[in-house]
Amino acid sequence: MRRLAIALVALAATATFATPATAAAGLTATFSRTGTTAKFVVNNPTTAAISGWSIKFDLPAGVTVSGAQNATTTQNGTKVTLTPAYYISTIQAGRNTDPFSPTFTLSSAVDPTSCTLNGANCDGTGPEPPPPAPVTADFSLTGSTGKFVVANNTTTTLTEWSITFTLPAGVTASNGNNATVTQNGNSVTVVPVHYNKSVGPKKTTEPYSPTFTLSRAVEPVTCRINNVNCDGSPDVPPTVPGDLRSPVKTTKSVSLQWNASNAGSLPVAGYDVYNGTALATTVTGTSATVTGLTPNTAYSFTVKAKDTKGTQSGASNAISVTTNNPADDTQPPTTPTNLRSTAKDAGSVTLAWNASTDNNKVANYDVYQGDAVRATVTETTAKIDGLSPSTEYTFQVKARDIYDNESGLSSAVKVTTSDIVGGYAKVGYFVQWGIYGRQFFVKNLDTNGSAAKLTHINYAFGNIDPVNLTCLHGVTKGTSPNPQDPNQGDGAGDAEADYSRPFSSAQSVDGVADTGWEPLRGNYNQLKKLKAKHPHLKVLISLGGWTYSKYFSDVAATDAARKKFVASCVDMYLKGNLPTYNAAGGPGTAAGIFDGIDLDWEWPGAEGHAGNHISPDDKRNNTLLIEEFRKQMDELTKTSGRRYQLTAFTPADRGKIDAGWELGRVAQSMDIFNVQGYDFHGSGSDNSWEPNRTGHQGNLYADKDDPYPFHFSVEDTVNAYLEAGVHPRKITVGLAFYGRGWQGVQDGGKKGEWQSATGAAPGQFAEEAGTRGYSNLLASVPNCTVVHDEPAVATSCFTGNGGQWWTFDDTWSIQKKTAWMKQRGLLGAMIWEMSGDTGTLMSAVDNGLK
Repeated sequence: MRRLAIALVALAATATFATPATAAAGLTATFSRTGTTAKFVVNNPTTAAISGWSIKFDLPAGVTVSGAQNATTTQNGTKVTLTPAYYISTIQAGRNTDPFSPTFTLSSAVDPTSCTLNGANCDGTGPEPPPPAPVTADFSLTGSTGKFVVANNTTTTLTEWSITFTLPAGVTASNGNNATVTQNGNSVTVVPVHYNKSVGPKKTTEPYSPTFTLSRAVEPVTCRINNVNCDGSPDVPPTVPGDLRSPVKTTKSVSLQWNASNAGSLPVAGYDVYNGTALATTVTGTSATVTGLTPNTAYSFTVKAKDTKGTQSGASNAISVTTNNPADDTQPPTTPTNLRSTAKDAGSVTLAWNASTDNNKVANYDVYQGDAVRATVTETTAKIDGLSPSTEYTFQVKARDIYDNESGLSSAVKVTTSDIVGGYAKVGYFVQWGIYGRQFFVKNLDTNGSAAKLTHINYAFGNIDPVNLTCLHGVTKGTSPNPQDPNQGDGAGDAEADYSRPFSSAQSVDGVADTGWEPLRGNYNQLKKLKAKHPHLKVLISLGGWTYSKYFSDVAATDAARKKFVASCVDMYLKGNLPTYNAAGGPGTAAGIFDGIDLDWEWPGAEGHAGNHISPDDKRNNTLLIEEFRKQMDELTKTSGRRYQLTAFTPADRGKIDAGWELGRVAQSMDIFNVQGYDFHGSGSDNSWEPNRTGHQGNLYADKDDPYPFHFSVEDTVNAYLEAGVHPRKITVGLAFYGRGWQGVQDGGKKGEWQSATGAAPGQFAEEAGTRGYSNLLASVPNCTVVHDEPAVATSCFTGNGGQWWTFDDTWSIQKKTAWMKQRGLLGAMIWEMSGDTGTLMSAVDNGLK
């Protein structure tokens, strides 16, 4: 049996070692081997217990370790890391690891060539190691099972931690244990559960360290814990960009190109281009054009790469460029010809044209949309992003030579972007509170067949913080049962239903119950599962609604307020950075769930819920708010690669349209107008609306018998949008999957239609008089004879003289309305709301919009 103390450098008989610097201050490790069975005995010569240690050693090429006892080992080439089992992770003063010292088997009977223990030489020689990082995460791999042991090297309790690591392309992580493991592309996030979320001073997460299964036995490419490197090492910046050069220069601009940098600790996020010492521009690619320069002037340029944390590389090689003298050439290039569209989608158009010629050289081409330059390119093709679907655009192109002489404008080409959907849109609102009295879960959308038929789910509703004027995840279910309380929606919401409430296996889309400790639970997690099962679905967060629109006027009032509000909504919903609530939420937990934002301001410039703030400037500010949403969402697209949809619930009343909507202008930013096609008439739960006379709530055509001074109809409403210039393929028409009812209704010879009443009929729920879901209405209102008003296309039912009268959509009216939508060339239908149907009405919508 041999015993050997290993130094960091190769052992030599003639070496003279310095007095051990760490033997009295820390641990030492002694290696021994009997044949191919190896062992480390770790000794603590100090007067205090020491917790958290690991050994790293090198082996000759081709030698491997296996069969570790009392520890785990991972190997990367010749380098091996040994992590102790939790019961020997702490070594008491004056003790060692025997009789539980780590052992392992070597593939060949050889000794390590180097060895370090917590960064110091195993035998205690050499300089003091640097102090450990406050928090580290040590990765180990056993077969295809990965594990992170998190160590808190401070003297205070670590209360929050998470790990983000990247894997090689195509490798996936799943089956998280002692943590939740989520993956987006090749990036994986590990979030602890409740019992290992806190790590005591000088303690580790053992024996409850996170584990997970990898689809292939590989180590992470990068690893971060709480946004620092897992091993505590300082961040490595990206490599220096190479071969900076200038392919083109003009009298006022210089175009630059360079070779891409390699990532350091973090991915490369972009490049900073410097004109001398001044920052000239920042780009994400490996080329840039610096404009606004002085003719016939020398400039010096360099480029630095930067990572996602903003850490910069060193500067590239500097190049000197002198801009051209305009006096040397006054002849413009020829005008580009044959401008054409070669491709398009819902948000972009690709253009191409024939090259211009010049007596010297064509430098670039400017692509114009109207008077605005949308792109400057050096080739004869350009992709114009940030466009709106179903919208006609006109483009022209100018050539520019290296002396900044401009050609004439090319002939114009008109291009209409593609629809937001192929075929017809079917947009269904899912209500947050449906999981309570209605007992309608996200899973029901799957089991009743609706998820396969819908194109969009709008999740209702997100609120506005009344103090900070930002997007709000409220933690109360409501502040008042009184619908006329002007403060009813202040601070309200239901974060528990959104992402904290655990669902049972019977309530879960995939049949897997929540444990109650996942960082994402509730409806959001179920929506995530539903999207995984139905990848065609788009899910949008709907902001506002009847009760939560009070502060829209305030958040839209100024440029600063708009920017702040929109940024908060984008961060919370599109980036998924949920506030922590009941051990749920946190950075990135809802990433990827929402595909866009639906604005439900009821109503800009007009009355809505009691207490709503209204301003005469709401109409213009509503436009500016929508444009700010489009701008910030398009900016996010540049980094995420996903185009986000922007929709709105918009009014049926021409008066409300005129008061709050610049329809032609906002159509340039909007993807869908979900036009109100219901609630034309009704009796509210407090009898404050129209309690004394019945009326159709969603008639397609105007009814000649309508006694009200305003004659609402779906047709008239849609005409208002079309007259304002909204493209028909941006319009969905609202359908009601519920009924509105009156009681004490007289026949009047018209089976209750447009007749006197005594108030709202009993509702499905006590607090919602006058309202019943469609399936509940059919089952709970006996002897209600269905009547189809053919000229108006409206469905109602009547229980008899002095009884109840209800107005709603059924399969008959849906068939008529969807045929009309197709005939008018509209985008499709919107539904309020999905809990009222068991699948019958949704099937009618789907059959009608094929």
